[in-house]
Amino acid sequence: MDVPIAANVLGTAGAICWSIQLLPQIVINYRRHDTTGLQPTMMMLWACAGVPLGVYNIVSNFNIALRIQPQILTFLSLLTWMQCKYYGNKWTLLKANAVAVPVGILLGGLECGLVFALREARDNNTDWPIIFMAVLSAVLLCAGVLRHYWDIYKERTVRGISFMFVAIDALGDLTSLISVFFEPQLEILGMVIYGSELVLWIGVMAAGGYYNLIPWTRERLAQRRSRQARQRENVGAAEDMYQQQAARSSSTVFRTAASELESLPTTLTQRNVAHSR
Repeated sequence: MDVPIAANVLGTAGAICWSIQLLPQIVINYRRHDTTGLQPTMMMLWACAGVPLGVYNIVSNFNIALRIQPQILTFLSLLTWMQCKYYGNKWTLLKANAVAVPVGILLGGLECGLVFALREARDNNTDWPIIFMAVLSAVLLCAGVLRHYWDIYKERTVRGISFMFVAIDALGDLTSLISVFFEPQLEILGMVIYGSELVLWIGVMAAGGYYNLIPWTRERLAQRRSRQARQRENVGAAEDMYQQQAARSSSTVFRTAASELESLPTTLTQRNVAHSR
């Protein structure tokens, strides 16, 4: 289905999602000064995945948004990796930059060289290298997410990862996947790349619902029931106290009246004696 406008719009939407996907995670890491649970291996795998994905998208002549998308992925992944090392492994900023910057330059140069090489191969009707790039990018992207699956399995919780980041990334995968349908030729490998990661993110969100959301909801409901029970106890105690005070007040009134009746004959006798005198 050749609909260039739809392909560009959806591809741009996917690129925008991928441009901001890691920003919520980066902000959370900065505010907490902690990356516990966020896997640096995942971030480095994603940075490396941007190379074959970029090569595949560029050589396949995808829309401009999908060509830029992998470059943004690599940059943000390296930035998040630096946060993992700085906050998690207590590296200095100098040490983190000393590793991340050369890696970024190396990945950029490698991608540029592969683009020229694979274009030449495609002109010579050799398609297996571009197929390999597509498969490699899908494997690296999925391996990065699967690394987080292992942490979920060990800890029985989804920790260290922003669910907003997951949702935005999944939305980027979805829009990019749909945009492939509107390209001049239906690229099955492109569908596999974005579809496989989308499925894995859905799994992470499902795990978050099971391990995080359901216990949190139960705890909130239990706290609410506990507050309501305490309120009922407080109301009951107040009513009991009121009834006890009312009972004491009424008994005091009766005792005062009785004592006055008892003292009345004595008072009359004293007055009679005084009068006789």
